[in-house]
Amino acid sequence: MTPALITMAVEQKSAEVTDWAARIGWVVGLLLFIAFVYWLMRQGWKWRGSLQSDLPELPTAPTAPSDAKLTMTGRYHGSTTAGQWLDRIVAHGLGTRSRAELTLTDAGLAVERPGAQDFFVPAAALREARLDKGIAGKVLAEGGLLIVTWAHGGKLIDSGFRSDHAAEQSEWVETLNNMINTTEGTAR
Repeated sequence: MTPALITMAVEQKSAEVTDWAARIGWVVGLLLFIAFVYWLMRQGWKWRGSLQSDLPELPTAPTAPSDAKLTMTGRYHGSTTAGQWLDRIVAHGLGTRSRAELTLTDAGLAVERPGAQDFFVPAAALREARLDKGIAGKVLAEGGLLIVTWAHGGKLIDSGFRSDHAAEQSEWVETLNNMINTTEGTAR
């Protein structure tokens, strides 16, 4: 090598790889943006709850237990306004996903949710049961969700459940609809 090339190679410096001040600024800015978006989502959830504040308190299960017709363990995926599968109801904890244990008795449907508010649907309030593919925030294969339609506070509500054993959901639909038809037949 010639001395000129050696001198030129020694004098050249590579560019700085990282500008730490700029990188830290971008990371902090990104974290602030994510926190702001999360805060906006939380405010939207609270706003939806305040809009649905006219919904009365959820009924609780009767203290005198009756014989269980069916039981099921699985997941509660939420409740929506009946027929509008994207209009989530968040008032009184109905928007909170959780594990669930369902018990169907002659008195109605008891929904026990660890970590969330339990509720009870009286037999007279039950309107329909069907298998569907989705409810707000959860979409599965056709027939993957058990949807129970019930009346509460002058509003029809669809609640979505997914059994740990999907094969038993069709038995729930049949039993619930038979129970609803029997209840309507005796009410006339």
